Amino acid sequence: MAALDGRKALVTGGSRGVGRAIVQRLARDGAEVAFCFLERRDAAREVVAAVSADGGRAHAIQADLVDTADLRRLFDEAEKLLGGLDILVNNAAVMRYLTFGDTTEEEYDALMALNVRATFFALQEAVRRLRDGGRIVNVSSTATVLAQPRQAVYAASKAAVEQFTRVAARAVGGRGITVNTVSPGAVETEELLATGSPETLAQWRRPTALGRLGLPADIADVVAFLAGPDARWVTGQNLRAAGGAV
Repeated sequence: MAALDGRKALVTGGSRGVGRAIVQRLARDGAEVAFCFLERRDAAREVVAAVSADGGRAHAIQADLVDTADLRRLFDEAEKLLGGLDILVNNAAVMRYLTFGDTTEEEYDALMALNVRATFFALQEAVRRLRDGGRIVNVSSTATVLAQPRQAVYAASKAAVEQFTRVAARAVGGRGITVNTVSPGAVETEELLATGSPETLAQWRRPTALGRLGLPADIADVVAFLAGPDARWVTGQNLRAAGGAV
């Protein structure tokens, strides 16, 4: 019997990168998974097909998480499709390299709208809908402890997510629901490899104790642990999955 047999999971931002790896890992562990995407319908279909080929079940739902009404529709559809919800993984986020001097109000608001506001209201829906004994996993970043000149807004947004975790864990603990954070370091996604120069990639590898960048599967494995039965006594915590970089 797989660790998550019979469990129903919702993953935000599941069509590529770390989100895709999370969807596939939870499904491999026996969960039926719904995930949302914003624009990349073809990529979302690929995830559904990959999960199906591996013997699992996944459903792709288009949603704009910045629109709170659309976010609530996502939860409505996921709950209906799955027949209930046991697990939420708040993965969807945007990262922008913004200096203090060059950040516009529009850039600031766009980043905070998805990373903070949407995460908060997804948590609100989860608190209302998750069955007792459920799991919530929020994805943050080691940017909250590694002070980089062009990550002030991004790091601040993820710090808010970490604080949401600590408070939510207290709010729902009486129902046996755990709430935790996973904070990845640099992860070798298609987007990272496409935008990072060889020098930049080498710079990100250097601080790790293991001498490499993370892989999406590395993060998905940590999320799967926190979503599973073996993490029943872990809540309100932040696991830094960064290869020893911090």
